[in-house]
Amino acid sequence: MAAALITVRPQGLYCTAGDFYIDPWQPVETALITHAHADHAYSGHQHYYATAISEGILRKRLGKDIHLRGVAYGEKLKIGDTWVSFHSAGHVLGSAQVRVEHQHDVWVVSGDYKRDFDPSCEPFEVVRCDHFITEATFGLPIYRWDSGQVTAEQIYQWWEREPTRPSLLFCYAFGKSQRVLAELTQFTDRTVYLHGAVNVLSDIYRDAGIKMLPTLPVSQMEKSYKFAGDLIIAPPSSYRSSWMKRFKQPQTAFASGWMAVRGNRRRRGYERGFVLSDHADWPGLLQTIEQTNAKKIYVTHGQNDVLARYLTAEMGLEASPLETLFEGEREDAIALEH
Repeated sequence: MAAALITVRPQGLYCTAGDFYIDPWQPVETALITHAHADHAYSGHQHYYATAISEGILRKRLGKDIHLRGVAYGEKLKIGDTWVSFHSAGHVLGSAQVRVEHQHDVWVVSGDYKRDFDPSCEPFEVVRCDHFITEATFGLPIYRWDSGQVTAEQIYQWWEREPTRPSLLFCYAFGKSQRVLAELTQFTDRTVYLHGAVNVLSDIYRDAGIKMLPTLPVSQMEKSYKFAGDLIIAPPSSYRSSWMKRFKQPQTAFASGWMAVRGNRRRRGYERGFVLSDHADWPGLLQTIEQTNAKKIYVTHGQNDVLARYLTAEMGLEASPLETLFEGEREDAIALEH
C-alpha cells in the first residue's frame, strides 16, 4: 500500500493526507471510530470522531470524559486535506463505514458490516469508491445466513417449548443481545431477564429509540425466584461461571455465526446453537464489494486470504489481503464481548 491514501502503521490504519487513524489499536492524536466493539474502539486517544448515535456506548466503554465529536450519518467533515463522512454499516447501533476523499480519490473503510435486515440498527448503505477496505470475518462460502426473523422464531420456539426450566441464551453483550430482543418483538411481549453486562448496554439502545422486549436485570430478582420458563440473555464469558449457579437445570444455547459450522455447538458444550451474526455472510460480502464499484479491494479480518483470492481469480478484481489486528466476531467468544 505504498503511496496510498490509507496505509497500515503500527498504531493502525493511517490516512496520510488527513493525519488521522481509523480504529487504531494504539493511542494516537486523532481517531475515527467505526463502532464501539472492543477491537475497534480503544481507550487512550486524544480526540475521537464517531457517529452521534454511538456516543452513549463509546462513553460507557471508554469513559464519559473522552474528547468525542459525534457526527450525523452523511455529514461531511474537513480533516487535514481530506473530506470525511460516516455511512451506516448495518452492524450494530451507530456502526459506520468511513469514507475518505482526497483529490477525487475515494477510499471507504468498511469496519464491520452486514447486509440483512436488523431492527436494532440502521441498514447498510452502499458507498461507491475507488478503494474499498472490507472485512472478511465470515469470508468462506459455507457461511450463508437465514434472515434474523427466521432465526428469532427458532429462538422463540426453543424458549417456549421449555416451560419449567430457565432458558439461557448466550450472545455478545453489545449488538447481538439487543438484536435478539428487537427481533423477538415479532413473536411475544414477554419479559426477558438480562445479565448485568447486557442490561447496561440495552438501556442505551432504548434511549436511542430501539424497540425491544421488556427486560429486567437478573440481579433485581429475589433469590427465591426460579426463572422457570423464562429467557435469560447473557454474554458468552458468563457460561459455566459462578453466575450460572443461580439457575437450576437450565437449557443453554449460543447465538453466533460460528454455529453454521457443524460441531462448534457440541465442542463448546451448548445444548443448542442458533446461526445469527452481525457480520456479512459470503453472499453479502461479494454483493457489497461488487456494488462499491471499487477498482482495488483490500481484505482484512478473518478469512482475508481466501476472499482476496476468490475476488481475483473468480471475479477478475484487483484484491489483496491486508493484515490488521481487527478480530471480527471472535470464535472463542471471550474477553470484551463483541
